[in-house]
Amino acid sequence: MLTKRNSDRFGWGLFALLVSVVAAAADDDPRVWLQRMNHALTATNYEGVFSHWQDGKVEMLRIIHRVKDGEVRERLVSLDGSGREFIRTGTELACYLPDKRTVLVERRSDQSPLLGNFPSFDEASTQFYDVRLVKRTRFNRRPTRIIAVEPKDEFRYGYRLWIDEATAMPRRTQLCDAKGNIIEQVVFSDLTANAHIPDVAFKPEVSTEGFRWLRNDAPSRPLLAAGNPALWNALKLPPGFRMMMRAAQVMPGSTDPVTHIVYSDGLASVSVFVEVHSGTPAMQMPGEPTLPPQGVARVGSSSAFSTVIEGHKVTAVGEVPPETVKFIANSVKSAPLSLQAPPAR
Repeated sequence: MLTKRNSDRFGWGLFALLVSVVAAAADDDPRVWLQRMNHALTATNYEGVFSHWQDGKVEMLRIIHRVKDGEVRERLVSLDGSGREFIRTGTELACYLPDKRTVLVERRSDQSPLLGNFPSFDEASTQFYDVRLVKRTRFNRRPTRIIAVEPKDEFRYGYRLWIDEATAMPRRTQLCDAKGNIIEQVVFSDLTANAHIPDVAFKPEVSTEGFRWLRNDAPSRPLLAAGNPALWNALKLPPGFRMMMRAAQVMPGSTDPVTHIVYSDGLASVSVFVEVHSGTPAMQMPGEPTLPPQGVARVGSSSAFSTVIEGHKVTAVGEVPPETVKFIANSVKSAPLSLQAPPAR
């Protein structure tokens, strides 16, 4: 006979079983692991050495990341002889380029780590990617989960990530096209959490004596304030892409503003630059594709397409397939302010 005491024990036992089942299901959800990874990359202190492979070339780099009193500081250093360093303090990014004897300083609006962009999802982006747990394995003798983020069409890239079960940090990452071909790969040979990272760890080693300094500290301005008679926009976009930002921006090494528009599907993003005025060309940022006057260029994971529309040079750049930047750039048109809808926020 089931007594009240036994009934209570049975009820609590069933509740505990349900809780453990739900917890196990959440632990196996690949989206939960992506959330944990992104939190670990942005909110914890760590140092690491990794190899970066693209276009058949391998580069060794060191990354230092710290969050202190709400401020993010990062330092990325090339270990292969170029001496290039990238140091981020809050929203300011300084690029030390010894081979060009130049330091570029600019403001960053996004908070993604210098290590690279990693997938994080909203409800809209899940329509265009499949996310699944490939398997549990061991990588560098550590328990690891392999998560695959696969695009559903040819307009975006996918990811394969080896995520450490104990720390949720990525131990290996691959950027892949729709056919699964590897475009870019990062593999950590060393990655450690560090509760205390001193300020001196974020000082550049390169001597900047005689270097040219280029600064772009001015924040982006609304296009209305820039005095533009028309706004530019892509009239057609690949499925899932939407406008996230539109502003006037002055590029390093130039005095004339350009129209800067960002389109995203929630994971991949494309920047469109429209040269509204003719003037001194902006200095090319390190790692950017060298563009022909018109046409497609690709370096590693970045694709770029440049064309001329209504007498203005239009360039689209993003970590997406070449067809995507070409599609977006060719659909850019201008319209009077009275015909433009307000930008998405």
